[in-house]
Amino acid sequence: MFESLSDRMEGAFKVLKGENKLTEINIAQSIREIRRALVAADVNYKIAKDFTDRVKDKALGSENVLKSVSPGQLMVKIVQDELTELMGGSAAGINLSGAPTVVLIAGLQGSGKTTFSGKLALFLKEKRKKSPLLVACDVYRPAAINQLSVLAEQIGVGVYKDLENKNPVDIALQGILYAQQNKHDVVIIDTAGRLAIDEDMMTEIANIKEAVQPNETLFVVDSMTGQDAVNTAEAFNKVINYDGVVLTKLDGDTRGGAALSIKYQVGKPIKFASTGEKMDALDLFYPDRMAQRILGMGDIVSFVERAQEQFDEKEAERLEKKIRRNKFDFNDFLGQINQIKKMGDLKSVMNMIPGMSKITRDIDIDDNAFKKVESIIQSMTPDERSNPELLSMSRKQRIAKGCGQTIHDINMFIKQFDQMRKMMHKMSKMPGMGMAPPAPGGNRFKRR
Repeated sequence: MFESLSDRMEGAFKVLKGENKLTEINIAQSIREIRRALVAADVNYKIAKDFTDRVKDKALGSENVLKSVSPGQLMVKIVQDELTELMGGSAAGINLSGAPTVVLIAGLQGSGKTTFSGKLALFLKEKRKKSPLLVACDVYRPAAINQLSVLAEQIGVGVYKDLENKNPVDIALQGILYAQQNKHDVVIIDTAGRLAIDEDMMTEIANIKEAVQPNETLFVVDSMTGQDAVNTAEAFNKVINYDGVVLTKLDGDTRGGAALSIKYQVGKPIKFASTGEKMDALDLFYPDRMAQRILGMGDIVSFVERAQEQFDEKEAERLEKKIRRNKFDFNDFLGQINQIKKMGDLKSVMNMIPGMSKITRDIDIDDNAFKKVESIIQSMTPDERSNPELLSMSRKQRIAKGCGQTIHDINMFIKQFDQMRKMMHKMSKMPGMGMAPPAPGGNRFKRR
């Protein structure tokens, strides 16, 4: 995410390396590189200039402040604050008032509207404890209704569709009525997109909005289209005056122009960011956290939040007792793997840790990285999983045949597991130590 921009920003700060203080000369050099980085990221030149002018003014005003902070660190802090403001300052959230709440989804074809509709339904179901209903109003794209139906079944939410009706306004109204009758408290209306902005498309989405009076109207843009996404966002806003923006495909080869420009140019906040193919790969957009990621600082707050979502206090207490008795077994380890997998895409999660983005940049981290370990454990008998010491050579040979691995693979895994168990047992005796078991065998990543 924003790798090229991050690299260029880092280069801009290196100009200040070895300097004792900020001066007009070194500030000007750094500012020039920052502006180049923004323009290369497909940020409009006027926005880039306004941004760097504000950074320059703050830097010049900080020449004699914070003597204990290096010029480079001070410039990073100033740029971080300005990036946060550029992207909206604070998280906007979503308006869930209404009975039911009506959320209207708009955007160009291919921007990811239908997939986002499903992701939003799952987000509201799991994190807001809502009962969402998806409404299929794309009557033009043949696979759109089927796609929405498949997504609804996949995430376990309701869907309203009318294959005989070709009037999207009527379908939307009937969908809301259906939601009221079936106790759905959120209605998500997936509308049709086009390959380009046209008058018929704009008229249709405007008519739907006027008819359903949504509590929230979200415009979905493909972040990989850069400045074009901002221009499209402006055109839509003039017609339907939407409430917020959704950035999709942020995990792709995006330069960052859309994320950095939309709030400034359109005046509407970015509310959600989608960063993967999985249905749970959707997050509220936090400008401060995104600024940190752009500057290579990671996003430790989001990392902790994801970890806490999977945290079970009773299970943690049970594990701690087993670890103290050196009784941590393969069943426990398998449970820990499942918790890690629930946190989301492995590379995305690792990149939230400060400094990890550079390490993982040229590494393909397969979401199936744990499959080899899981297959080994699942080829064991219940007794073997609960009692690792039972694993004799004959048992290992049977396990190897069962999971399609070699004896060497089995021995390596068991050795890693034993070392990990001893380490956790030793650490558990230290005062104030609590730990989440690490993952031996889960580091089977490959370089591109």
